[in-house]
Amino acid sequence: MDISQKIQKLYEQTGISPEVHDFGEKIEKTLKERFDKIDKMAELNQLKVIHAMQEARVNAECFNYASGYGYNDFGRDTLEKVYANVFHTEDALVRPQITCGTHALALTLSANLRPGDELLSIAGKPYDTLEEVIGIRQSTGSLAEYGVIYNQVDLLPDGSFDFDSIEKAIGEKTKLITIQRSKGYQTRPSFSVDQIGEAIAFVKKIKPEVICMVDNCYGEFVEEKEPSDVGADLVVGSLIKNPGGGLAPIGGYVAGRKDLIEQCAYRLTSPGLGKEVGASLGVMQSFYQGLFLAPTVVAGALKGAIFAANVYERLGCGVVPNGSESRHDIIQAITFGTAQGVISFCKGIQAAAPVDSFVTPEPWDMPGYDSQVIMAAGAFVQGSSIELSADGPIKPPYAVYFQGGLTWYHAKLGIMMALQKLVDAGIVSTDFQVQNVTDL
Repeated sequence: MDISQKIQKLYEQTGISPEVHDFGEKIEKTLKERFDKIDKMAELNQLKVIHAMQEARVNAECFNYASGYGYNDFGRDTLEKVYANVFHTEDALVRPQITCGTHALALTLSANLRPGDELLSIAGKPYDTLEEVIGIRQSTGSLAEYGVIYNQVDLLPDGSFDFDSIEKAIGEKTKLITIQRSKGYQTRPSFSVDQIGEAIAFVKKIKPEVICMVDNCYGEFVEEKEPSDVGADLVVGSLIKNPGGGLAPIGGYVAGRKDLIEQCAYRLTSPGLGKEVGASLGVMQSFYQGLFLAPTVVAGALKGAIFAANVYERLGCGVVPNGSESRHDIIQAITFGTAQGVISFCKGIQAAAPVDSFVTPEPWDMPGYDSQVIMAAGAFVQGSSIELSADGPIKPPYAVYFQGGLTWYHAKLGIMMALQKLVDAGIVSTDFQVQNVTDL
């Protein structure tokens, strides 16, 4: 038995039929050239990260445990220099006290907005969890409660920026403009770094002093540039997504202008203390090593997303991006049109996980969302979306959002397992056609 036969046998042992395996193999063979380009991008970004670490003179002392106030936490301070080097910014705030991406964004907004200031989103509706942060949906402690005004400019039907409406919306009180790079729970295209740069240049011509913040979640190391390379004053993200490389157990980052980062530090800790306090509590090695691995991990996740797009496009499902479009983040949206499709897909992703593979995900009322959400993830770090995961709200158009995979091979397994569950549920036939199904 040769190696290919042994691999197929192991797939069968996980529950994947020969038909599903062969279908996936045929599609993978068509993607070799695409995957080679991803590997080259990973090499570029890997060298960028190594250079940033060398410039900051990272050494073994950076991994030492720090507790209490965190005064003279050498590893923490050096890591923030590394992030500033990677993102080509004046300064950065990278802390385990920042609990997630939503927290990082809430911190940045509340630090740099004051009562009477206007927050303007030029990318339409923000991600669901930010609705309560802003006060679009009522929530205790929202920006609206502190007198921050919110306005948004919806995207054009093709998902591009509406520059005419943006120009009209920018006014005297507009203090900060936010751009969400990734699609979130929407089926619009994600923005390229160049598109973001074009939007920033446009608003800066109208109001040069306006702060431009980019929600960079899911986008780090996908392209050779980051939004901070094209004019963003602040870029914000989560360490349990791309830059944590699957090793960071918690954390978020903000990189950008020094004065704006200082504001964030005072908001995170307290006035007068800022960046000086906040011990790293023994997580520095995982933060450094995760960042070191991030370009390679992101490459694996990208391959998985492209593989998924091509598989489900072949089945006739709506996919964003499609199988041949350029990639600007690791998220793959797949529209099934029924709750059954979303649930079966998520069951497949869960069944392919190294952790909790025996668990069956179910839709539930999740904090921060306005409808039931199903989430599949068998991760080493709970909630880490750079690890193989899938989730989506149980509401029209019944789209699932797939992302992650610490290795390409795990992402491949997850996609084929999801397809297998759809076949088993009768949603996809054995000749790989989507069947008419009744919604739940």
